[in-house]
Amino acid sequence: MELRDVEIFLTLAEELHFGRTAARLHITPARVSQVIKQQERKIGGELFYRTSRSVRLTPIGEQLRDELLPLYAGLKDSVQRARLAARGITGVLRVGMLPINAHDLRSYWDTFRARHPRWRLHVQSIAFPDAFTALRRGDVDVLVAWLPVEEPDLTVGPVLLTDPRVLAVSADHELAQRTSVSLEMVADFQHPDNETVPAYWFDSFAPRQTRRGRVIERGPLVRDAEDALTWTSMAETVTLFPAHMTRYWVRPDITYLPVKDLDALLYAMVWRSSDAENELIRSLARVVRDLGSLDGGNVRLTGPVVVPARPDRDPQPDPADRHRDLPDLPVRPR
Repeated sequence: MELRDVEIFLTLAEELHFGRTAARLHITPARVSQVIKQQERKIGGELFYRTSRSVRLTPIGEQLRDELLPLYAGLKDSVQRARLAARGITGVLRVGMLPINAHDLRSYWDTFRARHPRWRLHVQSIAFPDAFTALRRGDVDVLVAWLPVEEPDLTVGPVLLTDPRVLAVSADHELAQRTSVSLEMVADFQHPDNETVPAYWFDSFAPRQTRRGRVIERGPLVRDAEDALTWTSMAETVTLFPAHMTRYWVRPDITYLPVKDLDALLYAMVWRSSDAENELIRSLARVVRDLGSLDGGNVRLTGPVVVPARPDRDPQPDPADRHRDLPDLPVRPR
């Protein structure tokens, strides 16, 4: 098979629809059909069951898909590395962001690029329900995630950001006129839920109960922050968020209120423990440690939203103290 024909087969095996496959690859459905028929003639058997209503892989098609996928991915990676090498780039580090304030963290990215001009740094957003899966699947090399992360196959590195908490409510919500709220107030309303991530991890972002033991009722299941804001804007829920949302996700139908009795979120580098010796990951971790973590509560606003007040309670410990048990790189798995 030609490489392009392999791509057409694998795309159809994923989409199971000739029209969607054609649109995705910018070719015609007739071209997709022609390539598949040619492949079937060469192989001597059908790769897909086709009816007027559905397209399904045959057992032969499933076998071919399973064997071609890693080979095709390896070929694409090899070609991409060759292209980068031709431009003098010898490595690429892909960072997946759960917080949406990549601009606040520019000092890390800029320092990494300055220290390693022959490496490329690619920063992208990751939806939280897919975060650990994307990391384990190899879609990203490093994940910037809130703590704690207690996964046996993942390593926790240095903290990049400490961010206070805010509560998002609809602009006409009964809490919207307040200057701040407590977690006890949150318990009077539903909070969105998610069942696709580890319970301990989501609970650290949105506690299930207050410090006095009041249960915070969980409401609709959400897929991402935008989904949560949609429910919130309709006054169906209230939603806890890190404070940088007040600068990066300003909406006329949403009001953000500082939460005065909830600890700040710590966001740290996380990577697969099997990649602990990866020089690119270790180099970014070294940059973060050299520069120190960012205090999200002191980042200057770029819009009209008021900076959330810091919690009126004992000062938080230095986030670096929580990681002093981690030795110099490589970091030991948690």
